[in-house]
Amino acid sequence: MTQTAPDSAHSGAPMASPGPVVPVVSPRAANTDPRRDILGLSRDELRAALIEIGVPERQANMRAKQIWNWVYHRGVTDFEAMTNVAKEVRARLGEAFCISRPEIVDAQYSNDGTRKYLLRFDDGSEAEAVYIPDEDRGTLCISSQVGCTLNCRFCHTGTMRLVRNLTPGEIVAQMMVARDDLGEWPASTDNRRVTNIVMMGMGEPLYNFDNVKKALQIVMDKEGIQMSRRRITLSTAGVVPMMLRCGEEIGVNLAVSLHAVNNETRDEIVPLNKKYRLEQLMEACAAYPGTHNARRITFEYIMLKDINDSDADARELVRLLTRYKLPAKVNLIPFNPWPGSPYECSDWDRVERFSDLVFKAGISAPIRTPRGRDIMAACGQLKSASEKKRKSEILREQAAATQD
Repeated sequence: MTQTAPDSAHSGAPMASPGPVVPVVSPRAANTDPRRDILGLSRDELRAALIEIGVPERQANMRAKQIWNWVYHRGVTDFEAMTNVAKEVRARLGEAFCISRPEIVDAQYSNDGTRKYLLRFDDGSEAEAVYIPDEDRGTLCISSQVGCTLNCRFCHTGTMRLVRNLTPGEIVAQMMVARDDLGEWPASTDNRRVTNIVMMGMGEPLYNFDNVKKALQIVMDKEGIQMSRRRITLSTAGVVPMMLRCGEEIGVNLAVSLHAVNNETRDEIVPLNKKYRLEQLMEACAAYPGTHNARRITFEYIMLKDINDSDADARELVRLLTRYKLPAKVNLIPFNPWPGSPYECSDWDRVERFSDLVFKAGISAPIRTPRGRDIMAACGQLKSASEKKRKSEILREQAAATQD
């Protein structure tokens, strides 16, 4: 989950308090396409929509199953390609419905194989998704909001204002775009390149709980994309009231953006801590359903020079996890710089020393290899590229497009 500091943090001004439990977001503009987008509908909603356009009830289950398979197993976006659906039904589907993909405004490919997609949705809002390949897996970082409300000081996304929540369809669409780009249709559990998902892109997933839940249920459906819940991780900065619901209703792995081992430091770099104290967060982690040694909670810990990287911090981290008897893994993340950031990355020998101290206490603490830094796709760097363009650049591009 990427969260960042407000612009005032750059000048040393006081941090604003985090937003309410349910942030106020701008409404989504109306879609100009009169057809209903079926991407993101549940099975029951798809069946009901088919009945509304005249598909007989006795056929609706079968048609819904066929369409679901074409959309989520084969990646089809054209109803005419659904060859096992009757021709007259296909024509009716095409008149009433569409299967969307967001516009890919920009796709960047890192030297290390990381791919970053800037996606524009039908109201003009934008979000980013990132695909990170590794030797034994391929992880897709998915955004849940346009912008973010949390204002974590080390993270670039929070320099954006929160615009709105993404819909279930827009969340699922990020998976579809990546699989389109990677040539992964039809979906299969064998030899797939997107093997894991992390809700760790732009935004706080637990502030968009219902839409994230619905989207992940679609992704996990056994007759569609078939992603196992064991391969999905949801990352939160610590929205304590929603964590138990996440475990009970979605059941995916949990990652917590910890980043500090005391309230004073965490108040500074993760302002949400002022609302939900460190002790409350750790208690919620201890109560998270399904945790055990084989299914540990991941604690994300950004390494900030002279802020949270001392030997004393490492030892307190061990004491904290031990005190709450948490089956835990700590991901140590070298800070990824971004323009105007008030922090520096810890020196490499300091990061290794911190890792060694935690490892020696019996807690896994690998150092995450920075990926996609050259395209601003690393942890904490996501931000809509179009927002970063100067107004003069946008005007020049618009003028050029008019001339073409």
